[in-house]
Amino acid sequence: MINFRYHVVSLTAVFLALAIGLVVGTAALNGPVADSLKENVNGLRKDNQLMRQQVQSMEKELELEEDFAAQIAELFLPGKLTGKRVVVVTLPTGRDHTEGVVKMLQLGGAEMTGRIDLQDKFINPDNNNDLLELAVTAARPTSAPTADLPGNGNGVETSSALLASVLLDRAPGATPVTEADRRAVLAAYTNANYLTTEERVSASAEAVVVVSGQPYVDKDSAKKDESVLKVAEQFDRAGTIVVAGNGSTGGNLVAAVRGDPVLVQSISTVDNANTVQGQLVTALAMVQQVTEKKAGQYGVGDNATLLPRLPQ
Repeated sequence: MINFRYHVVSLTAVFLALAIGLVVGTAALNGPVADSLKENVNGLRKDNQLMRQQVQSMEKELELEEDFAAQIAELFLPGKLTGKRVVVVTLPTGRDHTEGVVKMLQLGGAEMTGRIDLQDKFINPDNNNDLLELAVTAARPTSAPTADLPGNGNGVETSSALLASVLLDRAPGATPVTEADRRAVLAAYTNANYLTTEERVSASAEAVVVVSGQPYVDKDSAKKDESVLKVAEQFDRAGTIVVAGNGSTGGNLVAAVRGDPVLVQSISTVDNANTVQGQLVTALAMVQQVTEKKAGQYGVGDNATLLPRLPQ
């Protein structure tokens, strides 16, 4: 019969053998393994340093390209939009690069009739019925009559149509909107916190820049992306439009316009308006729209060109 003492001796022998094996193995491999690991660490350190230098170089190159675009704009843009009346409508996703877009339009000599910032509340699908009711109550005699507003029950579409009717020129022969009616419509939406204005809208515009950004990613993203497309559609029906966006994938406004066989024929898009280069191209796309009535798709996305070809 195997007793307890035998078990103790056996286990002691096993652990002793393991310990001896570890010591012998470590002694045999310590030199080559340690040298190999040290060499790998040094190699990774050098690679990391090279990559850091490359990133810094690319950042510097990007800064220089933006400076170059800004200087080219100062030489090329002045006078290109003189006498042209432009209104800027900013979507909630386009806040960060609106100022750059406005600066380029002003550099081109455009008369900025106003800037409208649509709030998240305007895009939120929960407010559909409220927007429908507001469009009916806010309409004025010289704005779009209620009977002419879209009647499909979409609050964003209906309200966008009303706003476009007071912000953009009417068709030839139509009664122009009065200053009082324009102020009343905008005040109704401002008081309900659906939009804000940087300053009083001074007149109707012949063209609009809609500034947008990345697609929505929350639970209502599909409905919100659809809503911003409704905004663009209604302004397109009322006048000339350029969409200044950020990116062209994921369902954002630029991607939606480019994917629509009808809208792409009349709406110009810029997919890198978050950069100085794209802001310059936005102004050039507006020049092309108001002088040639021609739409184009510009930026760095697929099937986009870098900039419009303008007549001499």
